[in-house]
Amino acid sequence: MGLQHAKPYFSSQPPIRSSVTSGALSLHFRGNTRVEEACEMYTRAANMFKIAKNWSAAGNAFCQAAKLHMQLQSKHDSATSFVDAGNAYKKADPQEAINCLNAAIDIYTDMGRFTIAAKHHITIAEIYEAELVDIEKAIAHYEQAADYYKGEESNSSANKCLLKVAAYAAQLEQYQKAIEIYEQVGTNTMDNPLLKYSAKEYFFKAALCHFIVDELNAKLALEKYEEMFPAFTDSRECKLLKKLLEAHEEQNCEAYTEAVKEFDSISRLDQWLTTMLLRIKKSIQGEGDGDLK
Repeated sequence: MGLQHAKPYFSSQPPIRSSVTSGALSLHFRGNTRVEEACEMYTRAANMFKIAKNWSAAGNAFCQAAKLHMQLQSKHDSATSFVDAGNAYKKADPQEAINCLNAAIDIYTDMGRFTIAAKHHITIAEIYEAELVDIEKAIAHYEQAADYYKGEESNSSANKCLLKVAAYAAQLEQYQKAIEIYEQVGTNTMDNPLLKYSAKEYFFKAALCHFIVDELNAKLALEKYEEMFPAFTDSRECKLLKKLLEAHEEQNCEAYTEAVKEFDSISRLDQWLTTMLLRIKKSIQGEGDGDLK
């Protein structure tokens, strides 16, 4: 009888523990709900600030939402909010925009989303180009984007980033780095039916970089490119290079200028080509005003 009276006592213990557990869970869920509500409020506030064009406040609110999403272990939502913060800050505080985009990149790489991370590295590179004018840092982010794209087999996107790196490297007189990239991309594209017509441009730019460093190097490179890519021989770019090499060898400034003008009359020279051609021209004895016209 004593045992029978004891049964209800012992059997009542689990429900007591269960009620403690459910109470803790209830507090946990209520806590999460409050954080979720705070996320929504910050996001709504951020959008209102965007409407008012108060970009710094919008960026800050999105940033707060991103941190709360991380508290909730919502990595994707956190990264999205950091990107929204970065886009808002771009209009008011470029460095803070970079900080937010870097935070998003850290999350995306942790999730294995390297293509998205690469895209945001490009955005950071563009901020360094246009807003902060720090070309070395822009190059670093384009290189990182290219690396991620390559890892994901997005070779076309990787090449676009690498070509930006090469252009800036040449401007900074890092000619060997530029040459390696132009030759690599040219070699990768010359056998592709859709891209092979771009290869002549890359070999042309590589040859110009060689030319600035050493005339003999340029001649040897030109021979190599013609052998690798026979279609290059009949291109206007190759014919121009041969005329420029001849004019340089003869130290004939007029012939050099005339060859450039003839090319420019059909294919307009962009700023990069103009800069490189002027650098070569300055190595001709008796070069005067540093103009190509």
